Amino acid sequence: MDLTLQIWRQSHPEPAGQFVVYPMRDVSPAWSLLEVLDQLNEHLLRAGEVPVAFASDCREGICGSCGLLVNGIPHGQAGVTTCQVYMRHFQSGQTLTLEPFPGFPVVRDLVVDRSAFDRIMAQGGYISVNVGSAPEANTMPIPPDTAVQAFNAATCIGCGACVAACPNGAAALFVGAKITHLSLLPQGQPEAAKRVQAMVAQMDAEGLGHCSNHGECAAVCPQSIPLTVIARLRRQYWRAWL
Repeated sequence: MDLTLQIWRQSHPEPAGQFVVYPMRDVSPAWSLLEVLDQLNEHLLRAGEVPVAFASDCREGICGSCGLLVNGIPHGQAGVTTCQVYMRHFQSGQTLTLEPFPGFPVVRDLVVDRSAFDRIMAQGGYISVNVGSAPEANTMPIPPDTAVQAFNAATCIGCGACVAACPNGAAALFVGAKITHLSLLPQGQPEAAKRVQAMVAQMDAEGLGHCSNHGECAAVCPQSIPLTVIARLRRQYWRAWL
């Protein structure tokens, strides 16, 4: 199949970028989008041109570092990361527009700086536990439904798709997921109030927007984090102040 890639090129964070069009021939439907970018970069290197910078690590849908916009959609498809988008989902002759995630500073081309998420998580602090021998498993019973909610929230990989999809550039789904999985379990209770205040304050300091319940974040989340984590975030935040 033949495709046309329209890719955002930006050599440094400061100068303005622009879209550059690259035709691709004989693309296999079995290739992932990142493999197509690999092939493009081989062509560019042989031609003595600068390859397209994009981030990736596991290429198994685990880390989320590969995130970018594909035709205006974070990751290109709902429920997957960019590395799990395969060419068989597109038509021969189609144009794919690739852009960096909005809401984050551009480092180069399709690579963005997600360190704001790291700084928010750092404000989450630690949990208080009694050290020593391992506790008896039945001394801290946790209802199955609570455990499932906590584990589901903990699957957030911090890819940034929620920020990229939100018209306000909000990170409420990410912060809500972290607050939920830490506050539901007994180990996270002692610092719950301090944690949510500190993480929300850092989110605001990073310049990320405020949630207005559009719901695009949950629609594009590759881990299917539900909007209920935002409700829990708000409840925890106001309870901490009250």
